[in-house]
Amino acid sequence: MVDSFKGILYPARLPTFHRVPAPESITDLVQWFWIPEWDIEPGRTSRQHVIAFPTSNLVVQKDLVEFAGPTTRRSHRDLTGRGWAVGALLRPALVPRFTDDPGSLRDAQLPLPLADLHASVSETMGGTDPHERRQRAVEAFTGWLVAEGPEVSEEGLLANAMMDLIGASTDVTRLEDVAARLFVSPRTLQRVAKKYIGLSPSALIRRRRLQEAADRSRTNPAADLAAIAAELGYTDHAHLTNDFQRTLGFTPSSYRRSVLQDQAEWIG
Repeated sequence: MVDSFKGILYPARLPTFHRVPAPESITDLVQWFWIPEWDIEPGRTSRQHVIAFPTSNLVVQKDLVEFAGPTTRRSHRDLTGRGWAVGALLRPALVPRFTDDPGSLRDAQLPLPLADLHASVSETMGGTDPHERRQRAVEAFTGWLVAEGPEVSEEGLLANAMMDLIGASTDVTRLEDVAARLFVSPRTLQRVAKKYIGLSPSALIRRRRLQEAADRSRTNPAADLAAIAAELGYTDHAHLTNDFQRTLGFTPSSYRRSVLQDQAEWIG
């Protein structure tokens, strides 16, 4: 199981949420699958805020399939009643299968007429055993992708490698760092990022740092925020606070307080 809650700002509000690694047959196409299921009591709404991973998603829901483009800000969804979703966090190499310009779909969703994918995944989510239905949903989604047979170009693999390096290396803080490690020019990475991701390499670096800062702030309330800022390459605590405020709409300190309040309301 991959890191279950990174990117989710208030996990206490989501009763069931799983991230499942992509099978080996599609690791160049999908990073992981994410499957939320909820059953909210009448009269209540769970507003789930997310600072999404900086790539696109293909999402099967009860009533549609949609392509969700890369995000540039905090987003949310209000959950009510009973429902589910099965999403695939797409590797950059797969994105051109759905759009020639991912940048045009920033912070947007595009419904897709993929009736066969919807039918096969929806059927699995009707099962009674939670673990089994999640596994069968991933198998159905994977089978559809394999049958589609999308081609993965060398350029697409470079886009994947860029995303992997930025996502995993906390000492990568500049575009030039990424270019040097991948033995290509900064201009090449900018072109590839535009075509396969829809965000600049610098935006990817900022997103990784902000996600990590939010995750550390939430999971370790006693950690010193200035130390977190230094570890993640921010110039100082003030720069971390500005990044939080600009993208998320609140400061690290206020986020910590709201997480504790949220846990008390939804878990306590």
